[in-house]
Amino acid sequence: MSENSEYPQPESDYIPKSKIHALVLGAIGVVFGDIGTSPLYAIRESFHGENAFAANQTNILGSLSLIFWSLMLIVSLKYVVLILRADNKGEGGILALETLARKSGGIVSERFSWTILLLGIFGSTLLYGDGIITPAISVLSALEGLKEATPMFESYVPLITIFILFGLFSVQKFGTDRIGAIFGPITTIWFIVLGLLGVSKIIDNPTVLSAMNPYYAMQFFTENGARGYVILGTIFLTVTGGEALYADMGHFGKFPIRVGWFSLVLPCLLLNYFGQGALLLNDPAAVENPFYKMVPLWALYPTVVLATMATVIASQALISGVFSLTKQAIQLGYFPRMKVVHTSDTQIGQIYVPFVNWALCIGAIWLVIEFQKSSAIAAAYGIAVSLTMLVTTILAFLVARSVWKWSMALCAAVIGPLILIDIAFFGSNSLKIFHGGWIPIVIACGIFLLMLTWIQGRKLLAIGLAEHTIPFSQLVDEFTNPHFGRVEGTAIYMSGRPDTVPLALSHNLKHNKVVHRRVILITFVTRDIPHVSRHRRLETEQLSEGLWRLRVSVGFMDDADFQSVLELANEKGMAIVPEATTFFLGREIVLATRKEGMSLWRERLFAFMGRNAQSPVTYYNLPVKQVMEVGVQIEI
Repeated sequence: MSENSEYPQPESDYIPKSKIHALVLGAIGVVFGDIGTSPLYAIRESFHGENAFAANQTNILGSLSLIFWSLMLIVSLKYVVLILRADNKGEGGILALETLARKSGGIVSERFSWTILLLGIFGSTLLYGDGIITPAISVLSALEGLKEATPMFESYVPLITIFILFGLFSVQKFGTDRIGAIFGPITTIWFIVLGLLGVSKIIDNPTVLSAMNPYYAMQFFTENGARGYVILGTIFLTVTGGEALYADMGHFGKFPIRVGWFSLVLPCLLLNYFGQGALLLNDPAAVENPFYKMVPLWALYPTVVLATMATVIASQALISGVFSLTKQAIQLGYFPRMKVVHTSDTQIGQIYVPFVNWALCIGAIWLVIEFQKSSAIAAAYGIAVSLTMLVTTILAFLVARSVWKWSMALCAAVIGPLILIDIAFFGSNSLKIFHGGWIPIVIACGIFLLMLTWIQGRKLLAIGLAEHTIPFSQLVDEFTNPHFGRVEGTAIYMSGRPDTVPLALSHNLKHNKVVHRRVILITFVTRDIPHVSRHRRLETEQLSEGLWRLRVSVGFMDDADFQSVLELANEKGMAIVPEATTFFLGREIVLATRKEGMSLWRERLFAFMGRNAQSPVTYYNLPVKQVMEVGVQIEI
């Protein structure tokens, strides 16, 4: 039985037909929302604005050829066929890929393992910038269709966008259980509309389909020279959202995602892009907003409403992804504890992180106020996603070598070209840095600094704590010392590591000379798998009469909850009565010094993060009135 066999997995050797349809529909609603809203602005950005290309036949067919092959190579080949193979016990995402890359069986050295860890962490931080930009550009671009109906709406579009964004982030605390059921049908209708709009224009100029020939892409670069490289930054907008196919794999599984992509999403996207190209071939003046120019006047308002709903759904999926990433980072020790609210009694992945939610909200609204138009925000969009995709491909290369045991020749032949494509897209997007592209990079670097400071600070703190605690090897001797006083009852001590003596217990033994009749040391150990099954979650060990050590294994998507631990312990005969138990916690007061370690300002930053982390009483769900804290000052 697998480590996470207790939990229902969407991916298995056999999926009943009755479930396949529901999983495919759910995947269409959640996984493809981001990439499904790209037609609103992707083509327009190539032929409209200060760096636009002329809307002539060579440029239009060349850009369509680039779009076609980008979707086929980056999304279809790299993500749908290749990357989806790299699941960590059914879960996807860049942190899951990073843990797989470090499962090397000795191939990867310790130093290189640390490099892989940093690469995975930095790749994950880029998602936060994406979580701010995607809601802003998606909703804004959808509402800009109102200007096609009447110019009077133009000045109100940013304000309406702000209200919608604020409403979107405000309802996060209620979860997506109720509204999630309609995500799939609405997004399915959206993709069908995309396809029908494209077909209506392709019929007028079917020669546009010849752009599937890569010759037109090469001709585009031949005629435009070095300047043609710039268009890759806008072409890349058509594949943003591809990372979600892998990140959300754990919710639906590989097969439903692949079916949804090849049967509906990819055909409809291509039809719409080619339809916009056909429109521009017939009417180059439509470059201002080719998507809405395809829409008949009678259907304009319904299409704006549908597009707005599709962009809200796409934003919701990304916001939920940021919440899940934050929880994983907390469980893996990359972030300090913060409040995580479960919004569903049945779906363990449905969570709400208040601090992150409102940080994203403020960032998205600021972008709308600052840039006003989706075209301006598009300059900031793409660089973070392209860098994320490059990191993902590099990690996939390492997984192919160390986990799949591919030869170097096979890796170079299959994954090497994909890395070169990612580098080309990242290079083109880098030209946007001074036009807003710096925003997601600054956000990612800031969060990366916080994570790295927290990881290194915890290591320094552990070294400092060792000076204040007795060695674990002496614990049994100290505990059985007849000179110590005994207090009736059970005491539970939280231990950061199973081989260390908790600070609070050391304090009682060294200074108070008193311990309880029964002492239980509990340590939570986060495994590099998403979930740990119930029967493998708890290990008990009796160190001496009245002294027990409990090791609790949790996955990086599980909750560290004391109440469930006590239930498991009682099932093993521990007979712990919560009402008659005292919980001891150690509280470290970090003092920044000039000792060897981190720079002084980073030590102060670590101390600040520690002071503002969520209380362990709340995080571990402890009974407040039965908790005692023992504090000590630690210099790092």
